[in-house]
Amino acid sequence: MQIVVTLDCLDIEAQAEFWLAALAPLDYRRGFDGPPYLSLVGPAPAPTLLLQQVPESKQGKNRMHLDLDFDTEDLDAEVDRLKQLGAQKISEEQSEHGFRWVVVADPEGNEFCVFVPSPILGSA
Repeated sequence: MQIVVTLDCLDIEAQAEFWLAALAPLDYRRGFDGPPYLSLVGPAPAPTLLLQQVPESKQGKNRMHLDLDFDTEDLDAEVDRLKQLGAQKISEEQSEHGFRWVVVADPEGNEFCVFVPSPILGSA
């Protein structure tokens, strides 16, 4: 089985640059590139991020979003790194059930969470 997450984009090249830089710690690279699609693939079993060019900009809240664990305890530093790449911080740090996270958005406004897992789950 393969999981592909599709992200609608106005500018797939600009979004590819952002997402490749954002996902760099996870070792993503360009894959299939055939308009209106461009895929970003990581090492197996990582899901593929498929960028799909669409004519309209994002409207409303995402019904599905990515939750990214960059394997760091320094959540603020990771959010700052993403902001330097063009992300926008949407929320302050939140926590629940031992998880800590911040909601950010990519340059086209697609929300995603950067999180640090619970220490209990991290040791399993």
